[in-house]
This record gives sequence, structure tokens and C-alpha cells, in this order.
Amino acid sequence: MEIHHHHQEPQKVYVAIGSDIIDGFGALKFALKKWSSELICIVILHATNDICKDYVFTPFGKLPASSLSEEKLKGLERAEQARNDQILAKYIAYCGKVKAEVVKIDKHDKPFQEVLLELISSLKISKLVMALTFMRLSSWKSKSAISGSFFVHQNKPNFCELFMIYCGELVFFKGEGENDGIIEDVKGLIVGRVQHRNSFKKWFGRMWSEKGVDNGKTKVSPPSSSLPSTSSDSNGVWGKYHEEIEQYFNQLVSSNEEGTDNYVTDDIMMNDSPDSDTLKNMVTKDKIEAVKAKISLTQEATELFRKQATVNIERQKRAEWAISLCTSRVETLTTSIEDEISKRLVIQKELDSRKETIYELQSEVEEKRSKLNSILELQHELSSKLKSSNLEKSQAEFQLEKAVQTRTRMVHEIEDIRGQRDVLQRRIEFCREKDAIGNASRMSGVDVSFDYRMFNADEIRAATNDFASCLRFKSGRQWTNVYKGYLKHITVAIKLYDPSKFQSEDFLSVVELHGNIRHPHLIGIIGFCSELNCIVFEYMHNGCLRDRLFSNLKCSKGQNHILSWHDRVRIVAEICSGVAFLHQAQPRQIVHGNLDPSKILLDRFNSTKIFGYKAPLSSNESHDIQYDIMAFGNVILQILTGRNFAVLDDEAIKIDSTAIIGFLDDQPGEWPQDLAIQLCNTAVMCLSRINIEEQDLNMNELMRDVDKIKQKADELVGKGKQLATNNTDEGRCSADSVDLPSIFFCPIYQDIMKHPYVAADGFSYELEAIQGWLATGRNSSPMTNLKLKHTLLTPNHALRSLIEEWHNKRSIPIV
Repeated sequence: MEIHHHHQEPQKVYVAIGSDIIDGFGALKFALKKWSSELICIVILHATNDICKDYVFTPFGKLPASSLSEEKLKGLERAEQARNDQILAKYIAYCGKVKAEVVKIDKHDKPFQEVLLELISSLKISKLVMALTFMRLSSWKSKSAISGSFFVHQNKPNFCELFMIYCGELVFFKGEGENDGIIEDVKGLIVGRVQHRNSFKKWFGRMWSEKGVDNGKTKVSPPSSSLPSTSSDSNGVWGKYHEEIEQYFNQLVSSNEEGTDNYVTDDIMMNDSPDSDTLKNMVTKDKIEAVKAKISLTQEATELFRKQATVNIERQKRAEWAISLCTSRVETLTTSIEDEISKRLVIQKELDSRKETIYELQSEVEEKRSKLNSILELQHELSSKLKSSNLEKSQAEFQLEKAVQTRTRMVHEIEDIRGQRDVLQRRIEFCREKDAIGNASRMSGVDVSFDYRMFNADEIRAATNDFASCLRFKSGRQWTNVYKGYLKHITVAIKLYDPSKFQSEDFLSVVELHGNIRHPHLIGIIGFCSELNCIVFEYMHNGCLRDRLFSNLKCSKGQNHILSWHDRVRIVAEICSGVAFLHQAQPRQIVHGNLDPSKILLDRFNSTKIFGYKAPLSSNESHDIQYDIMAFGNVILQILTGRNFAVLDDEAIKIDSTAIIGFLDDQPGEWPQDLAIQLCNTAVMCLSRINIEEQDLNMNELMRDVDKIKQKADELVGKGKQLATNNTDEGRCSADSVDLPSIFFCPIYQDIMKHPYVAADGFSYELEAIQGWLATGRNSSPMTNLKLKHTLLTPNHALRSLIEEWHNKRSIPIV
């Protein structure tokens, strides 16, 4: 058994279109809309007013064909053919993607409605859409457009569905009587009417039989009303008298066809009268009789002529009335036709504009349809990707859970390592202090070998750019006499001493004092210049403690400005260690004499360095040591509260540790209460010296207490207690660097690099930072603590370009 696959053939819909373009597009529009959901093929039945053999249509009107040459006739035929082809091309283009064909109806001698019925039968037309103006063809033998359409409707085969279109809308046939019919639109309004009337002669006879005929003489009477005015209300007058005008016209046609004349003529009268010869041969009596007979005939003819003249006058009046009314009607119709032509032109322009809009909308719809298809394909693709993403997400969640477990194990390991690190760090600090104390104890006399050098004035001026104001330090709102400088690629701090206050001997004694003392928490000297009375100290990158505690500057670019509570506990311990070292100096004790947060400096790791201490005591001046202890207690209170104040002697008695707890600085985070209370007790103990002559308290005892507090703080941090800080201030500090990669920051300075260089360990550092690191004699990596293979530095141009690009985007100038 064979299975045959057949493609669905499109159904043919025939559209009959004449020369009226508007009705033609209306019929096509109806067909395309009605069968828009079906596969159809539009077949256009096109018939035009072909040039007739007897006459032709020209711009000058209808002329006989014999009046034009054969060449002009052919030219008119070509022009007419081109016009028809152009119209057909517009029809086909209007169908769009629907297939369209054209069938031209040739001219026949038969009436046009009969030719159309033959086409329906021969082509098996099942669906016919016909414009009402299709039957309006002047060169065919046909009835009027309405009667011809009605004829096709009544005589078409049953298999043919006829759809009559008028002005783009469907109309319907309705029969009123035996020979009458009307065409209505969808709203029930009458579009056209058809009547099958008898001949003029029969209708004329019926009309005169009703009015009556007297002895074969037609009685013609003028209208009962007066003649209408031709200048006003012509439409109303025409509507009133158009039937009477039509009857009068039929009467004239019937009279011309019959050609009768009921009146005697002069010839008849003359032929009936005797001639002169006959009169001569008559006797007198006979003559008299003949003359009487002639007079009688003459009187009768005269009466007939009088009656005929009266009838002619009536006919003339009626003809003038009809001519006047028809002339007024012609003028009215001419004006109406001109208005209609103007309206048609406007409508045609609007129609063309709307067609262009429709074409644009169709193209836009096609474009959006293609975009929609692509969007649907993309949606399908995205849905498939979403499924795969969900699968990957579930796998990632599983891996994340494993990573969390691994992280938990690593956190425990890190805590153990951190505890070991803290132990090692404490041992290193202890060793440093031990070495420093040992070095200080071995120093005696002037024969001590100093590890600092003497600089000349040119070197100092070059290092400070001739003491440029931009390199001068400012503490709080006060300018200092300290300048930032660069000596041997190392950043240093250069302090100028007033020659009027320091003579050369005093200045050298200060240099000798700082040069002979070495301690991790005392400022170290690098050199001096006797020409300019200046001492070169090591540079402290994070400034003084006062600025970190009390300055309105809440953030510093690239670094955490806020000191955590753990850092503050460590700083207290480091200050205590430094001051205790001064008090234990041999052979004579050294007092600071002016200990406050402005004399406490912080390096890049926030490690403490004290400077500004006086010369050794010349005698037993223990009260100066007690002043240092009270100043130390005051510094503890300032570190705890973050407030810049000084406690007087008479106020020291009123200090209460419980009250101080209520004023703790909240920027470092939440203080451990027990540690804060212990520090407060230590500060109160330092400040509550009723008699400063009492020497029952010294820095060694304080250092033991403070070390215990620091040990507890280290244990809390080792156990993983978070160092919470004020998120408000630090959020503002890091807002500018949220989107910055970590490689932009120098591992040593913790600041955005300007001149990144790559070291042997593979990490990039700020040039100044890594040079300072290597200049101190270190040969290990700041990141890995492993020994470096070499000390060569390579500029990282790629990283510098990225940093500069980020600065340009943020409109931040690079200094």
C-alpha cells in the first residue's frame, strides 16, 4: 500500500475589480481580511473601458475614432494599457505575501453580465468578491451597474458565493417586488435600487390614459405652480418636479415617434377651394354660395389656427419652464461634481498616505516578529542555561559546604599559629629590650663608639628641598620645627634646634644623649648637622599619638586611622617600657619631664617611639620621676577616653575608675570590661599621688601590672575575639577604596602605591618602603619572612599604569 503526501493547495478567491481604484482596494482589503487565517490565492478579474471602434475617450471628451489617425489611436491604446498595468501592479503589491494572479476579461459582443456568468461556470469560481462599480463599463453592452450586479446575483450557479463590496464594506441584495430590488449595507441603508420599466411609449400611453385624451389631441397643461427660481433652492425644486420633467421628456419622445398633426394646413384649405376659372363659369347664385363656403372654411381654419397657436404658447411656456429647471439642475450638479472631485483628490491623498503608513507598519510588524522569534530563541537558550546553572549552583553549594568545613578547620589551625606567633613576638620584644639595656649599661664616658654620622649643611638642605614648607610637619593646628627628608633613599625626620636657646655644647650634649640610648620604644638617631643645629631621627610614618586620638581627621587614605582597643593596650605597655628604661638608665637616671601624646610617635606598624626626654638628673630629683608617673597615668586616661585633658593635682583625689568606664572611647570597638577597669585602676593609682615626695610607686611596678593586662589582651585576641571598630568612621575611610584590588596597596605602608617595584620574593612594594626595609640590613621578605635571593628591584610598569588609570577615573591627582 503506497502512501502519497500531498501539499495543501491554496484556495482561490476571485476578486472582480473595475477601473475604480478605491473600490478595487476596498474589495481586496475585504478578501484579505476575511480569509486571513486560511491559505488562499487571490485571482484578480480585471476589466477596463477599452477603446471603442466607433469613438475614443480623450482629454477633450469623447471623439469619433475616424477623427484620429491610426498612430494616435495606437498611442492611446498603449497609454491605456500602461495605466491598466500600473493599476494591476498596485493591486498585486497590496496583497503582500499572499499569492496574487491576474485574469483579464476580453471584450465580447455579449452583455457584460452574461460574460461574467460564463466565466463563473468555466473557471468553477466558488468564491467571488465583486466591487459594485465592476459592472459600470461604458464600452460594453450592459445594463446599469446595479441592475447588472442584481442580474449576476439572480443567475449565478449555486456553488458560487458572491460577496458584493461597496466602499470597502459588504452589501446585500434584497427583493421588494416582482421586478424591483434594492442593495443595502450592514447598517440597513439603501445603497442602490433597480427597476425593470416598460418602454417609454407604453408608459407614455398609460400616463395619458389616466389624464384623458380628447379626439386624438394631447392636452398639455403647464404646472399648477409658478415657474421655480433657478438661483435658490434648486435641489428642493428638482426633487419636487423631477418626475413631472421625466414625464414631459417621455411625452416629447412619444410625440416625435408618432409624428401626428391634427390640424389642417393652408395647403388643404387651398386645395379644397375652387379656382378663379370655375368662379367665372358659375352663375351669380352659385358664386355667392361658393364664396360663402370659402368664407366658412376660412373661418374654420382660422379657428383651428387660433387653437393651435394657443396650444403652442402653452407648449413654449412648459418647455421654457423645463429648460430653466434643467439648467439650474445642471449648474447645481456641476458644482457638486467639482466639490466631489476635490473631496476625492483629498481622500485619495489621505488614502495614499495611509497606504504608506500601512506598508511601514507591515514592515515594522515583520521586523518585530523576527525580533520576537530571536527573543524566543534566546529565552529558550537562557532557560536551558538556567537549568544548567541551577545544577552548577547545587554542585557549588555542596563544594561551598565542604569549603566551610575546611575553613573551620583552618581557623582553628590559624588560632593555634597565632598563639604561637604572639609567644614568639613577646620573646623577640624581650630580647630587644634586654639587648638595648645591655648596650645602654655598657655606654660610659666619651669613648663610646656612636653608630650615627655627621651630615653637612648641603646634604640636609638637599634632603629637605631647602626646608620646603610642604615637607614641614604640623601637629594639630601648630607648625613644628620638624621636616620630612630623604637621605640615602631613606625617609627621615629632621628636627631644627633654635641656636639662641641651644649653644653648641648644649646641642652636642643632646646629640650625645640620643646617640647613647637605644631602646625599641625610644626614638632612634641617624645623625646630626652641627652647622644647622639639627638632628636626623628615624621617620615615623603614622605620626604622633595625639593626632591619632584627638584629630578631626577621621580617616587616612589607604590605612586604618582608628586604633583598636588591643592596639591601645599594647601602646600603653610600650610607653611604660620606654619610660621605665629611662628611669633605670645608668650611671644616672633620665626623666622625660613632658610626657604627653604629642611626644609619643607611631611607626608604620603602630609601634611606639618616645622622644623629647631631658638630660640625666644632676642630683636626686625623685619628684621629677613622680611627675613622669602622673603624666603616664594621664596618658592612659586619654588613650581610654579619646579625650584631650590634663588632670590637676587637686582633682586627682576625685578620680573614680567606675566613672571613667562610662566615658570610654567607642571608636576602638567594644572594650573588654575587665581590661578597661584594670587600666583605669592603674591610671587612678598613678594620678592619686597626694604627696609626690612619696616614692612607694615606680615604673617597674607599673610595668609588671601593665604587662599582665597586655598578656590578657593577647590571650583574648589569640582566642579569636574580634577587634570591632566603629563602622561609621571606618566606612567613610574605606569608601574610596572599596573597589580597589589588594595589589594596589603596599604590603609595608598599607597605602596605594605610587612607584611599585617587584622584589625577589615576587611581591610589589612601594619603592621607598622596600628600600627602607633593605637599608636596615634585613635580607628577608616582608611578606614570607624567607631569605631573599638578591636585593635587586624591578619597576612594575603594568601595575603603575593600572593605578594611574584608577586615579584618572576617580579624578584624584597623583602627587
